[in-house]
Amino acid sequence: MIKAEWLKIFKTRKMLVSIIAVLFIPVMYAGMFLWAFWDPYEGLPNLPVAVVNEDKGAEMEGVKLDLGNDLVDKLVESNEFKFIDVSKEEAEKGLHGRDYYMILEIPTNFSEHATTLLDDKPSKLVMNYIPNEGMNFLGAQIGETAMDRVRAEVNSQVSATYAEKLFDSITTLGDGFTEAADGSNKLDEGAKTLADGTKDLKGYLEQLASSTVELSSGADKITKGAGDAAKGANDLTTGLVKLQDGTVQLQNGAQQAATGATTLSQGVSQYTQGVAQVQTGLATISDKQKQITAGATSIANSAGQLNGAAGQLTAGSAKVAEGITALSKQLEGMMGSLPEEQAAVLKQTLNELQAGSTSVHTGLGALTAGTKELQTGANGLSSGASQIAAGQSQVLAGANALTSKSGALIEGAKGLQAGNATLSQKLGELNAGVKTAVTGSKTLASGLNELASGSTTLNQGTSTLASKSGELAEGSKALADGSTELADGTSTLSSKLGEASEKAKEVHASKDTYDMVGSPVEVDKESVNHVPNYGTGFSPYFISLGLFVGALLISIVFPLVEPAIRPKNGATWFVSKVSVLAIVGLIQTILTVVIVKWSLGLEVDNFGYFFLTALLTSYVFLALIQMLVSIFGDPGRFMAIVVLILQLTTSAGTFPLELIPSPLQVFNKLLPMTYTVSAFKASISTGDTSYLMQNYGILAGFLVAFLAITFGYFMLLHTKRYSKVAEEN
Repeated sequence: MIKAEWLKIFKTRKMLVSIIAVLFIPVMYAGMFLWAFWDPYEGLPNLPVAVVNEDKGAEMEGVKLDLGNDLVDKLVESNEFKFIDVSKEEAEKGLHGRDYYMILEIPTNFSEHATTLLDDKPSKLVMNYIPNEGMNFLGAQIGETAMDRVRAEVNSQVSATYAEKLFDSITTLGDGFTEAADGSNKLDEGAKTLADGTKDLKGYLEQLASSTVELSSGADKITKGAGDAAKGANDLTTGLVKLQDGTVQLQNGAQQAATGATTLSQGVSQYTQGVAQVQTGLATISDKQKQITAGATSIANSAGQLNGAAGQLTAGSAKVAEGITALSKQLEGMMGSLPEEQAAVLKQTLNELQAGSTSVHTGLGALTAGTKELQTGANGLSSGASQIAAGQSQVLAGANALTSKSGALIEGAKGLQAGNATLSQKLGELNAGVKTAVTGSKTLASGLNELASGSTTLNQGTSTLASKSGELAEGSKALADGSTELADGTSTLSSKLGEASEKAKEVHASKDTYDMVGSPVEVDKESVNHVPNYGTGFSPYFISLGLFVGALLISIVFPLVEPAIRPKNGATWFVSKVSVLAIVGLIQTILTVVIVKWSLGLEVDNFGYFFLTALLTSYVFLALIQMLVSIFGDPGRFMAIVVLILQLTTSAGTFPLELIPSPLQVFNKLLPMTYTVSAFKASISTGDTSYLMQNYGILAGFLVAFLAITFGYFMLLHTKRYSKVAEEN
C-alpha cells in the first residue's frame, strides 16, 4: 500500500507538481509575512509627515522666544519620520492627496503661551496633530506614538526655559536675603542686650528671693533645732544621772569580783597542792605495785615446785598464810585509790589466796590437787598484777599532766585578781567624770531654751521677707521671658535670612541644570527574554499559520482517502496515507526552518527544540486536516478553515489573550495552535524548557487523538466498503 501510494504520486505528474508546490506554501506564508513585518520601524524615516510652523515668536523678560522654529529644527534632525516643512495649504493638499500620512501644525501663539506661566490664568502650549487614518490606520497610530515624543521634547524645552528664569530670580532673591540678614543682625544685637539686662535683673531678684526663702527656712530649722537641742539636753542630763547611779553599782560589783578573785586564787593554790600529793601517792603505789607483781611472779614459780616438794609444804604453808595476811593488810589501804576494776581484781585475787592457804592448812591429803589449783591461782594473780601495774601507769601519767597545768591555772587566777582590782579603780574614776557631765548638761539645757525663744522671733521676720521677695522675682521672670523670646525671634530671623542668603548663593545653574528641570526622568529598559524585532515576535504566529495552510492545501492535491490499490485491511490503508503526509510534513518543516533561520536571520534560543517544535506543529495540523477531510470530505475542509479562523483569533499570537473578547477566550485552551505558538515562543525567545515540554505533551496528545480517530475511521470504512465487495464476489 505504501509503495503503491508513492508510485501513484510519481506517475501522476499533475499530482506530483501540485504536491511539490504545496510544500512551499508554509514558506511563502511564514517567510513573506515575516519578511514584510520583520522590523517596520526601520522604515519610519521614510514615512512622510508635513510640519506647518505658524509660530510668530514672543518675548519673555527681554529674551526672544522662538519655540516653533526650534521645534521644527529638532524634528528634522531627529529623523524619526520624514518631516517636511511646508505651508498650511500645501500640507492640507498633500494630506488629502495621500502625499502625507499626517500633519503636525504649530499655531501662531505657540511661543506666546510659553510666557504666561506667572499669569493668573496661564495658557498651555497647543500643537495640532492631523492624521489621515483612512490612508493607513496603523500609520496614524504610529504617528500618535511619535507625537508623545514630540510633546515630551516640547515640554522639556519649555521647562528648561522656565527653569532658567526661575534660577535667575533665585539669585536676585538671594541678594535681597543678604540685605535683610544684615538689618536683622543689628536688631538681634539690640534684642540680645535687652535680654541680657533682664536676665541679670531676674537673676538678682531670684537670688534675693531664694536667699530669703533659704533664710526663712534656716530660721525654721534653727527654731526647731534649738527646741530639739534643749529637749535633748534635758534628756542627756536625765541619762547622765542614771549613768552615774549605774557606775556606782558597777564599781561595787567590781570590788566584789576582786574579792572573789582573791579567794579563787587561794583555792587554786590549795587544789594544786592536793594534786601534787595525789601524784606522790600514785608514785608510791606504782613502786609497791612492782613489788606485788614480782611477788605474784615468784608465787607462780614456787607453785610449780610444790608438786615436787610435798614434804616442805606444811612448813611453807604457814609462812604463806602469814605473807598473804600481811599482804591483805597492805593492800586494803591502797584499794581505795585504785580504779574499781583493778580493785575488784585485786580483791578477788586476795580472796583466792586466802582460800588456797586455808585449803593447804585444812587438807594436806589433797596436796597434789591443791598445788595444781595454787599454780593456776598464782598465774591469775601474776596476770592481774600486771594489769594493775599498767592501770597505775596511766593514772600516774594523768596526775603528772594535771600537775604540769596547775601553774598556768594559778597564773590565770592571779591575772583575774589583778584585772578586777584595776576595773574597780577605773570605775571610780568614771563615776567622778559622770558627776561633772551631769552638771555641764544642766547648764547646756538652760542656754538652749533661751536660744529657742529668740529664734521664734527671727522666724517671723524672715517669713515676711521671703513672701515679698518671691512676688518681686515672679514679676522679673515675666520680663526676662519676654525679652528672651524677643532675642530668640530676632536671632532666628537673622539666622534664617542668613541661611536663605547662603542657599541662594549656592545655586549655580547651568544649561545642564535647565535640562534636568525640563526633563528630570529617564527610563532605562531592562528586557527579560529580549525580542529584537517584530519579525521575531510574530514568528510563532506566522510559522504556525503557514504550516496549517500547507496542511490544508495538501488535502486538495493529494487524495486522503482514495487508495492507490485495493487495501487488504484498514490498518495498511491508514499507514499508506500517513506515510505520505509524514514525508510532506518533514519537507515542509525543513524548508520553513531553513528559510526563516538563515534567509530572514531569525535568532532562536535552541535550534534543536525550534526544529522539533516546527515538525511537531506540522504533524499535528496534518493529522487534524486528515481527520476532518477523511471523515467529512469537502465539508471537512470548511471545518478546517473555521478552526483556522478561531485559532488565529484566540491563540494569543498577536495581541495578549486578555485583550480579546471573553467569549472567544474559551477556544484558547481547546485548539492546538495555542500550544504551537507557546512552544515556538519557548524555543525561540524564553528558553523555558519545562514550559516547552508541557506544550509538547499537549500537542502529542492532540496528535495521538487525531491519528486514533482517523485510524478508527479507516478500519470502519474498510469493513463497510470492501467486505461487501468480497461477499458479492
